[in-house]
Amino acid sequence: MPIARAARRTAARLGAVVLAGALLAACGSSTDGASEDAAGGEVTITVDLFGSFGYKEAGLYAEYERLHPGVTIKQTDTEDEADYWKSLQTRLAGGAGLADVQGIEVGRIASVTQQQAERFEDLGKYGAKALEDRFAPAKWAAATGRGGEVLGLGTDVGPEALCYRTDLFEQAGLPTDREELAKKWATWDGYLELGKRYKAKAPGRSAWIDSVGSLYSIMIGQEKERYYDASGKLIWEDNPALRTAWDHAVEAAQGGLSAKLDQWSPQWNQAFAAGSFATIPCPAWMLGYIKGQAGEAGKGKWDVAALPGGAGNWGGSYLAVPRAAKHKKEAYELIEWLTAPEQQTRLFEKQGNFPSATGAIDKVAGAKDPFFSDAPIGKIFGDAAKAAPVQVLGVHDQNIAQQITNALSEVERKGASPEKAWSNARKGVENTIG
Repeated sequence: MPIARAARRTAARLGAVVLAGALLAACGSSTDGASEDAAGGEVTITVDLFGSFGYKEAGLYAEYERLHPGVTIKQTDTEDEADYWKSLQTRLAGGAGLADVQGIEVGRIASVTQQQAERFEDLGKYGAKALEDRFAPAKWAAATGRGGEVLGLGTDVGPEALCYRTDLFEQAGLPTDREELAKKWATWDGYLELGKRYKAKAPGRSAWIDSVGSLYSIMIGQEKERYYDASGKLIWEDNPALRTAWDHAVEAAQGGLSAKLDQWSPQWNQAFAAGSFATIPCPAWMLGYIKGQAGEAGKGKWDVAALPGGAGNWGGSYLAVPRAAKHKKEAYELIEWLTAPEQQTRLFEKQGNFPSATGAIDKVAGAKDPFFSDAPIGKIFGDAAKAAPVQVLGVHDQNIAQQITNALSEVERKGASPEKAWSNARKGVENTIG
């Protein structure tokens, strides 16, 4: 799966997450008063996103409107981030049809900072530089332009874990305790070895993992350098870490460990409830998706354990204000409020999006989730978020990732040789990015 495939958060609705310890419900902000434009009348702030950021579902828009009389927030969104990005590029080039707030996937933020900075507002003009200490250093740095411009404020991050079906594990004679499993699959070799044991006694037609593309994506998310090095040089073909992720995905495909499901497809969605696979690489945002697809019948059948091979990050987004926005100041005030620790805490509580604001990470440290067998998700994902490498982001990260996962699908579904598939990935990258 491509890292930016932001249908990842499509329409998933999380049940209540039980938080151990008190969570702040305060909605304070440095912009509690009505905006200048709204002072003489009403103002409508338009927000254009992809997938489901969860603001509306968590009640944050309604709360902001209550705190700011005269302000109305109207949101549009596109399910598939690739479609959203294509449309956004067209509108940015034409300078028309843009919302006051635009969402930017983490895999696209380098394109914004390195190639399109002149098309977005420098939020530093509105006081954003004073917010730097709110965010994890990597999250803040990724949205900083070459001239020090602040081109977006961070929303969630994607610390990684593994989600698994305890009922299927038990039927296959495998242990179900999350601590024991974390030791058994401390490495990716250990994870695949356990998968072979599962396959030998797999209940029904279930597979060990949903797709080898998801295995590749979660592994490459553990690396600092993936497709580019720190100097901006393309390194993906010669990057040993990338080839290791590729080789493990190929091994899983050729070993018959995959359910061969296209992520985000109707068949994949149905597989959560049908029990078609026993494990799935699981960034924090995946929790809500699993709940939405597995439904109430899945409660207590799922659990979460630490990831093999160490911490990593897969996904996350930003909120930015285009230069062509109609209400720039009001848009900034909204995104400052939405990305504040208090609101990020509430969003995790309601929707499961793991916060990028450091203060919010501390507040959710005791969170447990009854749907996932009371897994200590606050600790598991919090530890991963703090230990994840600061990743080098390149302009064409998304495009390269898409070509690699397409090639892995050829091995998985068509039985193509790894050599032929790799050659196709190379050609695909060349054709896509030139």
